[in-house]
Amino acid sequence: MSASSVAPAQVGPSSTAPIVQTAAAISPSALAQDLLRKSDQLAVPVTAEPATNESDDDTSVPAIDRDADLPTLVAQLRDDEAGSRELECLAAGIYFESKSEPLAGQLAVGQVIANRTESGGRFPGTYCGVLFQRGQFSFVRGHSWPQIAKGGKQWQTAVAVAKIVDQDLKESKVGQALFFHAKRVHPGWRMKQVASIGNHIFFR
Repeated sequence: MSASSVAPAQVGPSSTAPIVQTAAAISPSALAQDLLRKSDQLAVPVTAEPATNESDDDTSVPAIDRDADLPTLVAQLRDDEAGSRELECLAAGIYFESKSEPLAGQLAVGQVIANRTESGGRFPGTYCGVLFQRGQFSFVRGHSWPQIAKGGKQWQTAVAVAKIVDQDLKESKVGQALFFHAKRVHPGWRMKQVASIGNHIFFR
């Protein structure tokens, strides 16, 4: 560092007073202390970054306990929005066919819809395809269904059950059932009955 930068006040119009003399009057140790003092004054204070919690990401989306019972899973996954059109179709099927049923009955209806998507071509391969297949669900009109109060608990429960079915979080007693009907009707199906849950009977 030059003498002029150390003691700028000594720089003046007179060329007879060399700047070096001023610098020479400062001992090396005094110069070092002066530089350290000035660097401390000019130092930009470092703001400590807020401590990050590695589990922040984990707490924003609670981990799903696969061993939890069905009511606990439903409570964790209730939501107004299904998150995708496919899950909305699955939730709509559960809602309109079984919203007044116990959770096990809603899970069973959702499982039948999911089973149909995996039936090897017997039914469409998507939830929406299964739902809109002609003549399968009485609440469907063309490619739409009646309006749903999405702020209601019954819809939020249907969304939760749809997520449980889609993620295979809980096994239903209906197994591989592909059909169901209300107990109040007697269609005379010649199929194997696999379960009776709530107000529905399920067949394979």
